[in-house]
Amino acid sequence: MRKFLLVCAAASSASLLSGCATTDSLSKADKRFARGEYETAIQLYKADVARGKNAPLSNYRIGESYRLSNRVEQAESFYKAAIDGKVKAPDVVFYYGQALKANGKFDEAAAQFDAYMQNSAGRKLAPLAEIESKNAKMANTIVAMQTNNEVMALDQVNTPAAEFGSTLIPDTKELVFASGREGKKYLGNGENFNDLYAVKFDDADKMTGGTVRKLDPIFNTENKHEASATYTPDGKVMVFARSNDGSKKGLLSVDLWISYFKNGAWSEPVLANINDRTTDDFAPAFAPDGQTLYFTSSRRGGLGGNDLYKATLGPNGRFSPAENLGDQINTPGNDNFPAVAPDNTLYFSSDGQPGLGKLDIFMVDKGKVVNLGAPVNSSGDDFAPYFTGKDIGVFSSNRAGGKGSDDLYMFRKKPLKLVTFIVDGTLVERNDKTGETLPVSSEAVTLFGKNGQKLQEVTTDPNGKFTMKLDSAAASYSLIADRPGYFAARNSVSTIGRKPAQDQLRDPINEIAVPVTLTLTKIVKNKAIVVDNIFYDYDKADIRPDAAVELDKLVSTLNDNPKITIELSSHTDSRGKDAYNQALSQKRAQSAVDYIISKGIDKSRITARGYGETQPVLKNAKTEEDYQRNRRTEFKVTKIAE
Repeated sequence: MRKFLLVCAAASSASLLSGCATTDSLSKADKRFARGEYETAIQLYKADVARGKNAPLSNYRIGESYRLSNRVEQAESFYKAAIDGKVKAPDVVFYYGQALKANGKFDEAAAQFDAYMQNSAGRKLAPLAEIESKNAKMANTIVAMQTNNEVMALDQVNTPAAEFGSTLIPDTKELVFASGREGKKYLGNGENFNDLYAVKFDDADKMTGGTVRKLDPIFNTENKHEASATYTPDGKVMVFARSNDGSKKGLLSVDLWISYFKNGAWSEPVLANINDRTTDDFAPAFAPDGQTLYFTSSRRGGLGGNDLYKATLGPNGRFSPAENLGDQINTPGNDNFPAVAPDNTLYFSSDGQPGLGKLDIFMVDKGKVVNLGAPVNSSGDDFAPYFTGKDIGVFSSNRAGGKGSDDLYMFRKKPLKLVTFIVDGTLVERNDKTGETLPVSSEAVTLFGKNGQKLQEVTTDPNGKFTMKLDSAAASYSLIADRPGYFAARNSVSTIGRKPAQDQLRDPINEIAVPVTLTLTKIVKNKAIVVDNIFYDYDKADIRPDAAVELDKLVSTLNDNPKITIELSSHTDSRGKDAYNQALSQKRAQSAVDYIISKGIDKSRITARGYGETQPVLKNAKTEEDYQRNRRTEFKVTKIAE
């Protein structure tokens, strides 16, 4: 979001240097930093670091220069270097967390915010750090969200410069936007000053074709930023944002300007009466009623950074006093760029709500703020939504893959039919004598994630049934029921590949049951249990890949039942000499045991035993099938620890 909201930064930058040095002792880099000329300051500070001149502080100010020019994602390594160099800057850990979050490193960011909170008593940023930590921990859930929106870059409009903040001129249906594609360079971020442009698309539905033109000179200046125009539905009133010129003497805020269409021409813009001249007021957006103006302001009395406000335009061309939208929408972070859809739904951008990194776009649905998810949102700045129709519009983003700084993107809003996965589980106990199973009630069943983390635990009902809600994202899980005196019952469940296509879903929210059965089997000492499908190559004892799969199941059994000790045995058929069969079976049993030990099982819990042909299942084997049944691998529990 490298745009015109840098004009007050010179004052704030100067405050960052206060107490550190006198004006006369400031370096060239410090003076540029104090004036908000961040791009130049960055290069000077980098030169200082290269010379070894106060590297920790110089690295910190490089990070601050990137942050204050809305490029905090580029500040990460410099904040890290400043911290490693033990810089004396009380909030550096907080800003380092913000840089990590902007780069999608949510877990690392949360750790930095938590560390900051542990030592932030009385600091101004402490409340924001708490929210940032919470949001970072929720970010992975937002990443997993699925929407049915379509996004397309408006490449016939975008350039390597910034393009952002769009609206439509009511009568001509031209798309108006801000761009820094030409003109004088602004030293705050090294890009050009922004002006207002318009394009009338040849194909309005697809937003293609057309020629870009610059708006009238009364709306554009050579050495000031203009952006974020908005019109009343009748096309009679225009409000837009204009900054100062970024010079040392021009320490004015960003303000809202207003112009009226009278007698076939637009009037010279004047300052709107709702400005707070000591702070920034920007991003105006008229509601469909043509009277309510939403805008962003950093004025005093807000909740933290930038807040959303609204005011009513009266028949005399003056606005009512601005009204803060309150803490259900505004946060201690930055809440910016409001927009009102044709159905009067409020949209806005924020970095204070749970999101994907920097600014995300949100909507207010029945009083609740909802993240629009990908592909509208990304790890970059996504902001300034504007609806050109009921389910279509334009937003701005500096995401990866664009043409340059900020770019314009078209979006089409489609309702996404949601899927909820439910485990439809049953826990039973098998009677080994009859083979029958009976439901097990009042028993705990635990759900584990892919990496073994415990996710949920429920208790079976009188019929042995249990249910669990799974994450909507495709994933694999394990279910375990552990009852004293029984082998732990384990089974896997997966939602991968189970989600139907959108056109196959009937309802807005669809519940899909995933059936699974867990079977408890009583542990009986010295009772042989066959390990199926353990095959060896002729005259060999090596563990084949297909046998390894089955032995891995036995490893899981030993892990799930840490109190048991087993004997693993190998048996041959009766063909061949007794001594040969005995030796071969011992080698095969030992090979299997060695494999299991290699998977982390304590060697004291498992013993290898080869029985050769001495314990056939079928004593009078005659067919190859009979011989195969005698050639088997078994295990039996020899000890159960108390």
